[in-house]
Amino acid sequence: MDFMRHLFLFFLCFFLIQAQAQTFRFAHVTDTHVGGSTGAEDLIRTVDDINGQNDLDFVILSGDVTEFGSEKELLEAKSILSKLNKPYYVTPGNHDSKWSESGNNDFVRIFGAESFSFEKNGFLFIGTASGPNMRMAPGLVPREQIVFLESILKNMKDQKQPIIFINHYPLDESLSNWYEVIDLLKTRNVQVSLLGHGHTNKLFDFEGIPGIMGRSNLRAKNEIGGYSIVTVTPDTMYYAERTPGVKTLPNWCKVPFSLKEYQQEQRKWPRPDFSVNEKYPQVKVKWQFQESSDIGTGISVSGKLAVYANTKGEIVVVSQKSGKLLWRFSTSGKIYSIPAINNGLVVCASTDNTIYCLNLKTGKLQWKFKTGKPIVGSPAIDSETVFIGSSEGIFRAIDLKTGKLKWQFVQVKNFVESKPLIYENAVYFGSWGNVFYALDQQTGKLLWKREKYTNRMLSPAAVWPVAANGKIFIVAPDRHMTALDAKTGTEIWDSEKYSCRESIGISVDGNLVYIKNMTEGNVMAFETAASEQKLAWSCHADLGYEIGPSPIVENGNLIFVPTCNGVVVAISKVTHEVVWRYKLSNALINMVTPVAANEILVTSLDGQVACLQYE
Repeated sequence: MDFMRHLFLFFLCFFLIQAQAQTFRFAHVTDTHVGGSTGAEDLIRTVDDINGQNDLDFVILSGDVTEFGSEKELLEAKSILSKLNKPYYVTPGNHDSKWSESGNNDFVRIFGAESFSFEKNGFLFIGTASGPNMRMAPGLVPREQIVFLESILKNMKDQKQPIIFINHYPLDESLSNWYEVIDLLKTRNVQVSLLGHGHTNKLFDFEGIPGIMGRSNLRAKNEIGGYSIVTVTPDTMYYAERTPGVKTLPNWCKVPFSLKEYQQEQRKWPRPDFSVNEKYPQVKVKWQFQESSDIGTGISVSGKLAVYANTKGEIVVVSQKSGKLLWRFSTSGKIYSIPAINNGLVVCASTDNTIYCLNLKTGKLQWKFKTGKPIVGSPAIDSETVFIGSSEGIFRAIDLKTGKLKWQFVQVKNFVESKPLIYENAVYFGSWGNVFYALDQQTGKLLWKREKYTNRMLSPAAVWPVAANGKIFIVAPDRHMTALDAKTGTEIWDSEKYSCRESIGISVDGNLVYIKNMTEGNVMAFETAASEQKLAWSCHADLGYEIGPSPIVENGNLIFVPTCNGVVVAISKVTHEVVWRYKLSNALINMVTPVAANEILVTSLDGQVACLQYE
């Protein structure tokens, strides 16, 4: 008996030692928001605290590293994190990507990548970036990141190896393509998804995949912020909150591990519903294809040719009739600039600090103009002059034929994202510095500026301004619709009566200006000649919660409304009712471009390109 008892104790100790050897711990830090009021200080405290714990093997940062994704903020975050005495792995969140002056290039340049994969004690860790990149919309794992994830999973030597997945957003409907990510992960033995975004400790169930949201590193209303200590044993993951320099709280959740055979599940999980397309048979796809990267631009058309750009850094020309590829021109930065066409020339800016002018038919470079920082704004061409703003606080007028600078205005606060409006010899645009500008079209001299906004996030920077009857109309994230005197900038009216955000449009005859409600889901038309906000008509369009900045356009008797959930809504100018809807994607519709009496070209943020025909 003694022998058997000793033998049992020996094996018990052996297995305990083995289990202990396989156990590891790491820090999960998220939503640091460096650039915010206490972000840097809170992160410094956390880094110092992590460095004092020798039993932590590495650090994972799951997004919203900075407040606005600026170069200054990213460099500050990098400087703080470089003090860590252990490896760290980082992915961006929506704050790092939506307001990025570099079009998300600075994050890659400063941190080396937007994604990661590594192994630890038999576990495979995979981290992907999530946007939305540059465009206000629900979250989105970029197309390039989907390709990255596919490649990692495809090339796994052991397809039953347990996976720990990291992404900033929850794997639910707050992420436009959550189902693509989940369907990929379920082809392998994914154990848990780690995330941030919600700033609180929370346990999720993503279609059977456990999800753990970590608290924000910010102190919020407390004196000190915090992060998570994660303990991984061969069969369980434990989460505990850590108050830097003070204490580690008891484990608040644990997730047991097991071999997952997701492909054998019988349960039907919800997926985006495209059945709306069956309700409107008068709308058909003439042609459609999927790009291998995101698309953050609309399509411009000249004759039989259509031009767009993508986040792979390509300017692309296809046949307007067939969608057949004619040529691609590669730059070395992501592109969010919508190409402009004039006299057989295409002008488009890249985040590689260059404005390009190409021959429309051949794709041959005509000229290029170097800037000091990336460009995420779109050009407007008028009277053989290209007008465009950049991320270095400069707005320029460039000769279309020669690429020579005509004038520049160097007093722009922060960066320009939108497409400028040319109206009655002046150029109008907003910036992410709380300012809306009016410049003389010929000289670049400042005519007036409006500085009513007190919070950078409320800046009128993403809206494409429209004008009629001597008035400039804008909407902004403060949910106000505003009419300004075009010559003086005097406020004619400023209203928050009808919720709106950054999407606006104007009728061909200039009599009506259109907005879409952010919360009520309606489309509304207002009289441009009125001296107050005068409602002409309203359409109960059932848009849902609508935050997409894409412009509203009119063609014939239809008004086309792009949405952030991949649907194009057509509204009758006569009856003010919805004529049809078409769901192209589950991501933001960038822009609708009418090309004929019954055809439109459409792109979506997740890389869909299509020509729709309607009766």
